[in-house]
Amino acid sequence: MATQKLSFPALRHPAFVTFWGGVVLTMMADNMEHVISYWVMYQKFQSAELGGFAVISHWLPFLLGSITVSRLADRFDPRRFVVLGMTMFMIVSLSWAWLIATDGLQIWHAWILLTMHGIAGTLWNPAAMLLLYDVVPAEHLSSAVRLHASGRMLGMLLGPGVGNLMMLAAPPHVALLFNALFFLPLLIWALPRGKPWRIKPAHLRPGNSGLDDLLSAMREVGRHRTILYMMLLAGFACMLVGNSYQAQMPGFATLLGHADPGLAYSLLLGADAAGALTAGIVLEARSLLTPHPRTALILGLIWCLALIGFALGTSYALVLPLLFIAGFVELSFFSMSQALVQMNAPPAMRGRIVGLYSLASAGMRTFSGLSVGVLGGLVGIRASLSGSAIAVMVLILMLLYFSSRPQEPM
Repeated sequence: MATQKLSFPALRHPAFVTFWGGVVLTMMADNMEHVISYWVMYQKFQSAELGGFAVISHWLPFLLGSITVSRLADRFDPRRFVVLGMTMFMIVSLSWAWLIATDGLQIWHAWILLTMHGIAGTLWNPAAMLLLYDVVPAEHLSSAVRLHASGRMLGMLLGPGVGNLMMLAAPPHVALLFNALFFLPLLIWALPRGKPWRIKPAHLRPGNSGLDDLLSAMREVGRHRTILYMMLLAGFACMLVGNSYQAQMPGFATLLGHADPGLAYSLLLGADAAGALTAGIVLEARSLLTPHPRTALILGLIWCLALIGFALGTSYALVLPLLFIAGFVELSFFSMSQALVQMNAPPAMRGRIVGLYSLASAGMRTFSGLSVGVLGGLVGIRASLSGSAIAVMVLILMLLYFSSRPQEPM
């Protein structure tokens, strides 16, 4: 019981502190690269469809590969996959810088680099979730899961704001060169440096096929209501909205009208990032919003309402506060859903359930490129984002209804 009274107990372990810092920097650099490359692509090609492809190509590898990567990382050593992911991220960022600096960027280059970026994310994200069980003792795992989830979302939502600050201070190709450096800390931390790769024995039984693992994980999830509802929440939110609206921020900046669209772009993304930063500090420092399925669902509803207001808003006085709220609650409910899944996952099924959650919370973002990006090219990005957020809201209300039924306790 004494350990429960400690503030941030996971941060008392130096290995976790370094790991957590590397995760935040990696997620920040991941999304900084998006912001810079999206802006360059928008200026060069003026294509909402390419913005939709950017989302699809980033998340489709998660949809196809999350289960396999989690299975292999659990069998061997998650650090191997972290090293591979960081290396590929750096190659992609440096390639963007070269093509932009030489004015040689073509659409087919963008297709390849965006896809490689998605593969890199698939390699390291599930592995990082599994590493939590190795870097802290069991009694501090709950703290580690919450901090990792918050740090990951914090980096994801801070990246756009920091990326825009870098673009204001330097040309895009120079910003991308610096961006590559942010992947180094986690890469260096994950190298074995004379120690064996595997830290603890794998839970995976040899001989299982990927399909068998997927089916067994789905059956296990069906027996745990909390895990099931949190995966559905993450899956619905990511499938229809995700962070696809960030790829369309240049278009929203233009629609809102401003003498300097670049400054407007920075303001919009900065508001979202500021909300995430505030949530990361306030919720962890004050131990607010104890993880609970209904709490996560209600926060998801607030996120939908904020995005609907942003999509339909016509003034900065309205949309900037709404984006702040969206960033705050997005970090809150995604980190809460991840914490609930990892804390309730049976040890023997850990790798497969983590892979399934990664598929839901990352892989399903593939389809948000269609619902917000590609559809936005047909009906307009205001209509596509607001319609997608309304659909998510309806689905969350259904989850809330089923969660309140006595015969289906959470």
